[in-house]
Amino acid sequence: MFHRINCFYGKMIKFLLKLDNVCLYILKLDEKKGIGTQMLKIKSYVKVKSIAEAYELNQKKTALVLGGMVWLKMGNRNISTAIDLSGLGLDTVQETDDEFVIGCMTPLRELEINKRLNEYTHGAVRESLRHIVGVQFRNCATIGGSIWGRYGFSDVLTMFLAMDTWVELYDAGRIPLTEFVNRKKDNDILVNIIVRKQPLFVCYMSQRNSKTDFPVLTCTASLIGEEARTVIGARPARAVVVEDKESILKNFKHMTNKQRTEAIEKFAEYAAEHVTTAGNMRASAEYRTLLVKVLIRRTWEAVGGMKNEY
Repeated sequence: MFHRINCFYGKMIKFLLKLDNVCLYILKLDEKKGIGTQMLKIKSYVKVKSIAEAYELNQKKTALVLGGMVWLKMGNRNISTAIDLSGLGLDTVQETDDEFVIGCMTPLRELEINKRLNEYTHGAVRESLRHIVGVQFRNCATIGGSIWGRYGFSDVLTMFLAMDTWVELYDAGRIPLTEFVNRKKDNDILVNIIVRKQPLFVCYMSQRNSKTDFPVLTCTASLIGEEARTVIGARPARAVVVEDKESILKNFKHMTNKQRTEAIEKFAEYAAEHVTTAGNMRASAEYRTLLVKVLIRRTWEAVGGMKNEY
């Protein structure tokens, strides 16, 4: 029932905002006091006809681009203008010979079931998405919202950082996701997410306390051509690419099985020493550091056992 309500919730809000002179308050229940407290206030709603119009409206500090609205309602804020991109056809996955172009409004569920994208990633995209709350939730949540938000708990960010991924911004153009993730948030508009088709071996894994809970830790290991890349997320800070400054995994593709085993063990220890973790309600920093070693071993062992590049 919760998942159905979540999906209906976003559509209902957008319908109400189309009415004239509606100022929408979204409330959450205070369980102790038994009353509602203001969570989100939206003054006006615009379903834009172009990205240029969206960009112009978004220059106001209190304006905001709407995605699926599943994460937005978790915060407290006043929004002067809610900008809806749903009429611009940015909810598809297009494939060319060189890349996948994913519109910012594409639901996570569409990526989860996309045959070609999952063939390319050896099922890793599906694995990174299937535990996110439930199917109805993933039908609403968008790739653009997940990438733009750069949330610490994001499975999506951990997955896409492990590929040759670029973001297309209306004003700034195309920039690598590895650069974008550390970029200060501004008033630009995220239009597309682009995954360039490099030869790829990739594996995604996560640890959760329960099946659909936020992850305790996420990990992706990938070989992009000859480059070995490891991403750790839900630390609980946002995902980071682990820099292999000692070149432990260099030439991983050409190692013998024994060399790979030794390299994986060494790199797992190295990463545990260099990846910063912290504690919260889901796990302690010490437990997360232990998981760094465990998930790096498992993901790189899986990558080492893959036979065919895309």
